[in-house]
Amino acid sequence: MADLTGPVTPAGAPAPDAPAGPLAGFTVAVTAERRRDELSALFQRRGAKVVVAPAITIVPLGDDQALHAATEACVGLAPDIVVATTGIGFRGWLEAAEGWGMGDTLRAALSRARLIARGAKPCGAIRAAGLTEEWSAPSESCEEILERLRAQGIAGRRIAVQLHGGPQVEFAAGLRAAGAAVVEVPVYRWTLPSDVAPVRRLVGQLAAGQVDAVTFTSAPAVQALLEIAGDAAVDVLERFRTGTMAACVGPVTAASLVERDVPVVTPHRSRLGALVKVVTDELPRRAAKLTVAGTVLEIRGHAVLIDGRLQTLAPAAMAILASLAARPGAVVSKDRLVTSLPRGTDGHAVDVAIARLRTALGSAGHIETVIKRGYRLRVDESAA
Repeated sequence: MADLTGPVTPAGAPAPDAPAGPLAGFTVAVTAERRRDELSALFQRRGAKVVVAPAITIVPLGDDQALHAATEACVGLAPDIVVATTGIGFRGWLEAAEGWGMGDTLRAALSRARLIARGAKPCGAIRAAGLTEEWSAPSESCEEILERLRAQGIAGRRIAVQLHGGPQVEFAAGLRAAGAAVVEVPVYRWTLPSDVAPVRRLVGQLAAGQVDAVTFTSAPAVQALLEIAGDAAVDVLERFRTGTMAACVGPVTAASLVERDVPVVTPHRSRLGALVKVVTDELPRRAAKLTVAGTVLEIRGHAVLIDGRLQTLAPAAMAILASLAARPGAVVSKDRLVTSLPRGTDGHAVDVAIARLRTALGSAGHIETVIKRGYRLRVDESAA
């Protein structure tokens, strides 16, 4: 068997004889603003190349006049029921009210209301504020809260809903349809970032097939990515349907993609750690694995694992290898391989990429020239 650990690795790439991390060779995009550094570090520790492109930015609470007005309306409404949808949002609401000198007034209004939590985190925030929840939704969904309140009867009730990031149109409409008077409290509103260049670069990378997974931690981030993409949104959605994995922290975040027939990966629990784990588990499962000349090749986004060791390849060589691996053992013409190159060109560019690929794989026997018609990746018959 040829020695596949000998090629020189490009500067900055992991040594080929070092064990590869579970996400080595994959490119993962992070669209979150809050906790983006933490999320990026978690993926990098697992070997991934990370593209950071925050799709949204948070309006500072102290400067948010919409939240100030909604807080005054909530206190004036004297709500019968208050729905807390997120822990950080509920805490931020109380902190902002303190800054405006309305902290005691808001707490008094909340203490007289029935407090409903959308899961464990808002429940914890309610208790940390010295208040007591009446009930917490086990499924962490507004749909479950709506069903419970409808069953209890809310006609004529005054309900305040603490939002997080954007309007919850269906939930608020459902409450109003059941006869409730609703005040929506927009905590942590999102807007597009002042600099959308990183997101536009991400859109270009997606269209070029250079990103293996995009992570979303909020529904507004999905909408913002598509809005910034503009006419290219169609290409972005098609890429999600055919190659790039869309990974969402939970079903609420995933909803708008699911509505567009995009397959989405979500963890069982809506937590960042769980999101990282599901990406770490799922991406390697999608990699093509072939046995070539007694060696196991795993084709990843921008690199190949050779018997579990990482070998980074130039984009052209990686594109050629992926095309050959898609039809193992079959002859692929030069003309067809030209179309797989990142920037296209001619048959000579294919020959150059093949030569570099042979060097990187450590043996000319892995890739054979078939007369002058094209090339093929030789696959072990026992693995074919």
